[in-house]
Amino acid sequence: MPRESKKEKLARLTVMERELWDAGATVAGIDEVGRGPLAGPVVACCIVIPKDGLIPGVDDSKKLSEKRREELYDRLIDAASYVRLARLEACDIDRINILEATKLCMEQAASQAQGAVFLIDAVKGLKLPGEQRPIIHGDAISYMIAAASIVAKVERDRWMIQLDRQYPMYGFARNKGYGTGEHIKALREYGPCPQHRRSFIKKIC
Repeated sequence: MPRESKKEKLARLTVMERELWDAGATVAGIDEVGRGPLAGPVVACCIVIPKDGLIPGVDDSKKLSEKRREELYDRLIDAASYVRLARLEACDIDRINILEATKLCMEQAASQAQGAVFLIDAVKGLKLPGEQRPIIHGDAISYMIAAASIVAKVERDRWMIQLDRQYPMYGFARNKGYGTGEHIKALREYGPCPQHRRSFIKKIC
């Protein structure tokens, strides 16, 4: 198959958005990163990019290189008419569980986007100031959710790199808190640090 051009990708990713824009709606995207790691926070982003400010090249953050995400991050922040992030730490995740922490982060990130139509990556039942539309694999088929995924991913990765300076033995700058072999070996050797999710590592150490 021929490789999809940026223009074609932009058209594919904005099908839902354009229908809503044509109906006069403000469209916001919500996504999170950090549900699966053994350490570090969960981070959510809510973002609104006006239809005349769309940036080609946006895609699901998992499909983009770190360099490309960093490049797009700055452009998305500049283009956004609304962007807000929220995060909950490991202790909060242990206290209320990862799903509830994810929901709370998403709600906090979206709290000031009054009256928008919120396109959300999969999560249902949020308390939002507007209509919500959960979409399975939304970061792969919605421009606004993909944009939110990029901003959230870059923010969380930067935070994990900072944590690596404080706890260099775990390799946070490389693994971002995920359960790699290197990370699990370090956990067993050094034990957990305050940034580890105790509810996630019960069977490891």
